[in-house]
Formats: sequence, structure tokens, C-alpha cells
Amino acid sequence: EKVEKKISETFFYDSEDIYSRPFVTEDAGIPINLLTLKHSFGYDCTRSVNLLLMDSQTLMYIAGNQVVLLDLKTKFQSYLRSSSGGGIGFITAHPTKQYFAVGEKGKKPNLIIYDYPSLRPYRILRGSGTEAAYVSGDFNDAGTLLASVGSSPDYMLTIWDWKEEKIVLRSKAFSQDVYKVTFSADNEEQLTTSGAGHISACKLCHIAKKLNLFTLCSFSCKYLYIAINLMLSWKEARNVISGTEWGNLLLWEGGLIKVELCRAEQKPCHSGPVSQLVLDEGELVTVGKDGFIRVWNFETIDAADSVDDTGLLEVEPMNELHVGRNVSLSFMSKVHDCGQPVWYAQDTNGAIWKLDLTFSNMTRDPECLYNFHSGRIEAMSVSPITYLLATTALDRSVRIYDFISNSQLSEIKFKQGGTALIWAPRVVNPKGGLIAVGFEDGVVRIIEVYDPKGLPVLAGQTNTENAEINLKQAFKPHVTAVTALAYEGNGDVLATGSKDKTVFFFAVEDEYEPIGFICVPGPVQALQWSPPSHVKSTLLILCENGFALQVPAPLPEEQDTVSTYQIKNLPTQYFHFYSIKSRIKVKNSPLEEEIALREKRKQEKEKAKLEWIKQQQEMGKEIKEEEPEEEPEEEPLPPLYIPEEPSPILCGFYSAPGKFWLSLGGYDSGFLYHCEFSNDHQDDPENRKDEPFEVIPIEDTDDNPIHQISFCTSRLLMFCGMQNGALRVYPLQDKDLSVNTLKEYWSFNVHDNDYGQIQGICSSYDDRFLITCGGDGNIFTFNILSPEDVHKELKAKIPSPRSGLEKEKAAEDIEDSNAYNIEEVKQKKEYERIMKEAEEKKTKKREELIALRHEFLLLLQKNQELPKHMQLHREVHLV
Repeated sequence: EKVEKKISETFFYDSEDIYSRPFVTEDAGIPINLLTLKHSFGYDCTRSVNLLLMDSQTLMYIAGNQVVLLDLKTKFQSYLRSSSGGGIGFITAHPTKQYFAVGEKGKKPNLIIYDYPSLRPYRILRGSGTEAAYVSGDFNDAGTLLASVGSSPDYMLTIWDWKEEKIVLRSKAFSQDVYKVTFSADNEEQLTTSGAGHISACKLCHIAKKLNLFTLCSFSCKYLYIAINLMLSWKEARNVISGTEWGNLLLWEGGLIKVELCRAEQKPCHSGPVSQLVLDEGELVTVGKDGFIRVWNFETIDAADSVDDTGLLEVEPMNELHVGRNVSLSFMSKVHDCGQPVWYAQDTNGAIWKLDLTFSNMTRDPECLYNFHSGRIEAMSVSPITYLLATTALDRSVRIYDFISNSQLSEIKFKQGGTALIWAPRVVNPKGGLIAVGFEDGVVRIIEVYDPKGLPVLAGQTNTENAEINLKQAFKPHVTAVTALAYEGNGDVLATGSKDKTVFFFAVEDEYEPIGFICVPGPVQALQWSPPSHVKSTLLILCENGFALQVPAPLPEEQDTVSTYQIKNLPTQYFHFYSIKSRIKVKNSPLEEEIALREKRKQEKEKAKLEWIKQQQEMGKEIKEEEPEEEPEEEPLPPLYIPEEPSPILCGFYSAPGKFWLSLGGYDSGFLYHCEFSNDHQDDPENRKDEPFEVIPIEDTDDNPIHQISFCTSRLLMFCGMQNGALRVYPLQDKDLSVNTLKEYWSFNVHDNDYGQIQGICSSYDDRFLITCGGDGNIFTFNILSPEDVHKELKAKIPSPRSGLEKEKAAEDIEDSNAYNIEEVKQKKEYERIMKEAEEKKTKKREELIALRHEFLLLLQKNQELPKHMQLHREVHLV
């Protein structure tokens, strides 16, 4: 037998050789440290498991392509980069907490074991455990084996002798999504995997000195809610307990449901899905999306059996803890602090909680350590005068951050989710404290940020908050989500765009006054006013469905808003994007050569025919009209492809008056298109087929389009946010875009590669910092390389409050999502005015009729009083 060489216990890899670095185009001369990560503000709380406690002081979680290590005492963050730049799938700790494993994503990703607390790479399990991404991993109780599960397409279960970097066993876990793998709580030779509607229990066996995997039993259920960590197995893995979507627990035995557990009076164990099951010191702990943690007697559940035909058994928990309102728990982890057990819980509504589950007289209340946005960040903007950042999301909150001190300053909640946000420019508010926010129900709110320490202090009160947010005004211009907001260059007009295919204009005053709205051919994607360098002030409107429009700023005094706010005669130029990508693909391809060859043959044939006619004429011969020869049929050329559904416009910006650049998704991604508005007017914009006059191919963007583009204030750097969460920087030599200027770039994978599409990207007012936010809920700040080696000490200044703010009544908010919008209110008033006028006319007519009737009755009476021979008969018609 060969003696296998073992890896030394003291061997470590060099961190610098492991971590992924930014990509820089060869010979571009762009410094590799153009941007460096400064801080992470967000938290990907929608991941099923994104919380790991190494000790009482260190909390770890995944943030895009980084693992963040957060010191709970100092609040200091340190980061571990992914080795591939493809993202991170899971993190899990060794039983001794001396090591932790990071399962990555990407092509044949690595699974890296780090030493703790040194964070040195200890072992690298190289890319044969899965094809695309690791989704879960677990060490056995002895810490000698590591089990990992891969994602689609292979769903591969791999058992590793991780210290020797060797695969002990590989097997397909299941044919559907697998979310979790765990070693059995009391038998490390047993494994359980769970996933989409199934649980599989397996046993490791040694046969002929080789480790084999036997499936003991597999449970499948169409209605089973299997989420991360949602199963526990014991008794030779034939007994498994799982949660359900409706909140009850299922006890399985030998592949069949033995009993369904509920509470007294058939109440569910949890009001909603059960997200985690934990076996802790002989007790079963269940974690629910309803914000409750319940503790059950494990022996009672182990011996449970149905007592009637319902298959239900009523069991009451021994203890329970309600963490809080609007709390949705997905995972919790235990650590010991000074010998006492402390639990930390992940809340999918955007929080991390510290919990005491001792259930004694000394039990402490749940403590919310951190709160974040929940889910995708919809929009963000930076202050025009200081280092403050504002963000909003569908979790109905607007948050203000100081990105110098790396802290969240303030938060305000509303009844609906935020969808668009812009910080008012300095020309609108010199103090830099005004923000316009658009919401999913069509409401726009103007909020102001101020330092409460600047307010007069009332007796018995103290102003200790760093920043406060005050609602200044609320109005509803749209019926569906507001998607874009833009202030005109001189600050006189605010434009709002929506999915309802309208753009509304407001006069910017102390109270924003409606000017009017226009209808556009599609849902609004983006709005941009022309820069100050343009002579005329115009608004570029980009619609999702391939339309671009240009309109001038409407003048309030020219609008007739008596009966409607709709502006009918605003001069509008249209551009309806017509795909030319298939034509671009034809160029420099075999197809282009074939077209050229056929054209050449045709020309040669025509030339030969003309030569023959000339010869015949010179010889004096009569040329008879001959029947055309039958030409051999050529194979038809493939038609140029035009997508049936227009490719979506993702972003764009002005390049010159009447000209603009576009980035598109779908089939037409891969290029930046230079377009121009034409002066030809067609009655129906839908019939237009406008083509860009210039295209620039963008490297590696065929399936990864640019979603966001912004520039530094000098316009010498162009920042691009990609669909795969990467950040790109293009240096612009002459402030204009060209094929040559966009050949060289700096790129860094920052957000999650699968769902971390960059939603916002912008630099600070002085170009020292760059901020990105993404679909993964993460917000990152970066230092931009400066000519100075060391920045002077910087500090964010919170705007001082307006004079008399403390005496103002609170602004009236619009809380009803079904409230009328501005135009609907106008139409209702107009309808009421018309109805009132009609009613007044009716009343006037009725009064005239009553007067005439009264006069007629008097005439009749006088007629009766006359002698008989002088009376008029009723049949007589008076003229």
C-alpha cells in the first residue's frame, strides 16, 4: 500500500494568493487600488441562513462577495473576500470554533476553511464538490468530516476529509433543490438533507475500507415547507421532525408521517411557517416566521402518536418568547458569554436580535442590536453638500447614513414601500436637508433632515439625537409606483415619473404646486434634465418599453388647469428604439462575407451581360430579347432578428442637445447606443423605427448589461453598476464617450452575483467616496483614490433646522394607498362643479315654472270672476 502524504498541521496558505482582486484591462495604467472598500451598511437578511457566531464578541454574515466580521463591542468591521469573485453560498463554523468554512459560488467554486481568529486560509477544498455554487455545509460533531451540498445543476452531496483536502464520498443528494445538509444530532454517521418538498436521511458505512452512503429513507410531500435547518433526525435517522408552511410540526417514521403536532384547540404551533428546529440540551426549540420562539418537551414529541382519525396530536410548549411585532425570524445561533448561553437571531424584516432563552425571573427582554433595510434597496442619493446618504426600500422605510462615521443616523417609516428617491440640489435647499421620495402607491413625500440640537430646548427636554427626519409635504401625482424623480438644473421644477405612463411636473416652492402632467408611451424608467451646458432646458424621459422622449420644462403660467392637469400641447420629440444588434453581429462574420460574395457575383454577371451587348452592337448585329436564363436557386440568407418584445431601456444620459446614450437589457444588451431625436413628426409614435447612429461594444455585457451609470463631478470617471452586482469604472480622457475610451476599465465583483443587481451608484459631492446599493440589500461605500496620500480629517455636517420648525403643525400625510391622485381630485372637483351648475340650472327652471303656474292660476281665477258670456273656455289657446 502506498503511504499517502499528509498535509502538515501547521500549513497555511497565503491570504494574498487567495483573495480575488479587481480586474484591470491590460496595459491600461489604471491603479489596482482605484477603489477600496470602506464600509458595509446593509444586511442580506432574506438569505435563509446568514448569521454565524464565532464567540460572544464576533458576528459573521455574508455581504455579496465579502464575509463581514463584526465586532459587537467596537462595531468595527473586517472583511474576507471571496477567492473567485463569483459570490459566497454559505458559512458554517467548526464545532470547536477554531475554524470556519466558506462555500463559494462560481465555476467549480472553492470551499475554504479559515483559521479563527487569525483568518488565515487553512485548507482549500478545490472545485470538484459542485459545478456552480455551494448552498450548505456542516461539520460532524467530532469535526473530522465536512459535508457540503451544491446547487443546480448537480445537487451534489460531498463528504470531505477536510484537513487532508480529500473527497471521501460523492453522491447526488436529490433531483430537486437541496437547501440544507446536517449531521445527525447524536450520531455523526448519519446525514439528513432537506430541500424542495423532500427530506432524505442517509447513513455512512465502511465497506471494504471505503466509505459508502446508504439512503435509509426519503420523505416527500407536496405541501411540505422545507426551509433551511428545518429537520432533526435521531434513532438511526428513521425518525425525523420537520416544520410546515401552516405552522404545525410533522413527525416522520420510516418514510411516513406518523403524527402532526399542534397546540390545544388545534391551534397551529406557529402562526405561519416554521423556519428552524434546534435540539438544545434535550429540548426542542422551534423558530417561527410569526416572531415566536417556542420550547417543547422532546421526550413527549419523540413518543407522540395520533389518537384519532384526524392524525393530529395536541401538545403545549413548555415556554415561549415573543420577540416583537413585525418580526419574522428565520435562523438563530447560540454562543456562551461568561458561561451564560446567549442566542442571536436573524430577522428577515431587517434586524439582528440578542435573545435570552433562560426563561427565569432574571430573563432579559429581547434586544434589537442592529436594524437594516429588508430586501432590495430600491433607490439612494447622496447629499449635495456633506457626507450623508439616503436610501429607501419596499420595507416602507427611509434611512439616513453618515458614511464618514459609518453609522445610521435616522429612520422614518411610512405606510407604503419606497421606490424612488432624490436629494434636492443645493439651488433648491442651500442647507442640503431636503429629500423627495416616491412610493409604490404613487405618493411623493418631501422630507427634511435636520440636527435637532439646533432647535430651541423646551423645559424638561433634551435634544440628544444626531439627526431627525420631518415630513414636510405629501402629494399624490400617480396611481402606481413612482419610478423616477428629477430636479431641473435651476431648481424651479420637479418631474416625477411612474409605471402608470405619466410624467408630472411641480413648481418648486416652499409648498410644491402642481403644474401638470403628460402621458408617455410606456412605464417610466428614468428621468434626466439637460445639463447647464445646454442652451435649452429639456427633460429626457426613458420608458421601459424602448421609447425615449424629450420635452421642454412647462411654464406654470401657460397651463390651463381649470378642468384638468393634463398638458396637451407640450412640444414632444420621440425616439422608438429599433434593434440593430443582429445587423452588428452580421458585420465581420461569415454571413457578411456570404452577402458580399453574392453581391459580387451579381455585379460580375451584370457586367458580362453589358459587355456582350456592346460587342454585338459593334458587330452590327441585332440584339434580340432573350428569355432570362434560369438562375440556380441560392439558399436563402437567414433573416435579421428583431425581438418581438422590445428590449427594456435600463438607463441613459444626455451627450449633447438632442442626443443621448442608452443601455438596454434583453437581446440588445452588450452595447451602448448613441441616439438622436429627429424633427420628423409621426402621428403614432408606435409606428416609429428609430435607429442609433453610433454604437460602442462593451466587453462581457451580452448577458450582463449595465443597469446604472453615473459620473464623478469632473466627468473624468464613469461608474457603471452591472446586472451581476459588479462595479465598473471607465476613465474618460476627454469627458466624451468613444470606442477607444471604453476599451479600458477597472472592474470589481461587489454585490451578490445572482441577485445583487446594482440599483444605485453615485459619488460623494467632493468625489472622495463612491456608494453602491443592490438587490441583495447591501450598501457599500468605497474610498476613491485621491492624488493626496492622506485625506484630511473629514466629518459629516447634519443640516440645521429651519427657523420656526418647532412651531409648525405636522404635515398631513397620505396614509390610504387608495387615495385619489392629484388629477383624480381635479376631475372629481370638475365633475362636482358641472353637476352643481346643472343643479342650479334645474332649480332656476323649476322656479320659473312655479311662477308661470302661479300666474296661470291667477288668470284662471280672474276668468271665473267674469260674466259667463265674457269667460274664455279652457279649449281656447291664447297666443
